[in-house]
Amino acid sequence: MRICVLTGGSSSERDVAFASAGQIVAALRSRGHVVTVADTATGVLDAAAEARLLLPLVRTAPPDLDAIAALMEAERDVLFGGLLNETAIRRADVVCLGLHGGRGENGTIQNLLDLAGVCYTGSDPVGSALALDKDLSKKLFLVSEVLTAAWLMAPVTAEEVDLDLDWPVVVKPSREGSTVGLSVVRDAAGLAAAIAEAAQYDPAVMVEAFVPGRELTVGILGERALAVGEIIPRHELFDYECKYTPGMSEEVFPARIPEMIALEAQEMGLRAHQALNLRGYSRVDFRMTDEGELFCLEVNTLPGMTATSLMPQSAAATGMDFPTLCETICELALAD
Repeated sequence: MRICVLTGGSSSERDVAFASAGQIVAALRSRGHVVTVADTATGVLDAAAEARLLLPLVRTAPPDLDAIAALMEAERDVLFGGLLNETAIRRADVVCLGLHGGRGENGTIQNLLDLAGVCYTGSDPVGSALALDKDLSKKLFLVSEVLTAAWLMAPVTAEEVDLDLDWPVVVKPSREGSTVGLSVVRDAAGLAAAIAEAAQYDPAVMVEAFVPGRELTVGILGERALAVGEIIPRHELFDYECKYTPGMSEEVFPARIPEMIALEAQEMGLRAHQALNLRGYSRVDFRMTDEGELFCLEVNTLPGMTATSLMPQSAAATGMDFPTLCETICELALAD
């Protein structure tokens, strides 16, 4: 296949995108595919730029807000300057999306690719937008009988938390990934500051009931649920540092949980994937209480593919190696 890996972008997850893309590119080339790489914020990459940008490790903190603003402006120039008409993209059999967050995951890039008539991996614009918007996705989960934690959308007062949620709560941007801007708030004193922090990344801020328990995840590939895994972070939550710093979390695949709960997580993961009308692949995250009750946290339409990422581990636990996973994702796009 001729494949163009589209990566980088202008979101807070830019470093994660490059790390994912580097491994995707190496895996696809190892199978003999002709692979080119383009960054939505700078354009098509030559060999030197690939070596400089496609690094395997992610920094322990995301880019700051000023850097993100500059990248967003650069990305607009590149996208409207004709990136999608570049030979690397127009002659590709499929564009493999190695993007995370922002325009790469909220449906914007998907809309542009649709307009250009380009085949690409992952979900369509509507499914992408629904999944990234945690408020909308949770509403659809409930319709599909996928249990999710109670939540409110800011503005939220401490009195409303007392009445509807109780403490502690998780405060996070509604349309952001990798736990960027997320805080656990234990009492009324910290609520306003946490909402202000989250609002720097997205004006829509969610205040969600904190679910104590264990962190589970399951990959979805086509219409198949892969292995359920457990994440054991060194921090209270599986935050940005724990996600992308080797040694900051332990991932166990398959999870050491009763078989019935694993089957329930797989079934619930498929229902969540289908509730958002997703295609290709995704990863669904849960919290499991001490009583074994599962609460769906979110669905990731472009899950990480870095050295510490969960989707490849979920596939590997079923016997699928990483190059095969990457090939299958591309083949699903071509078959759609």
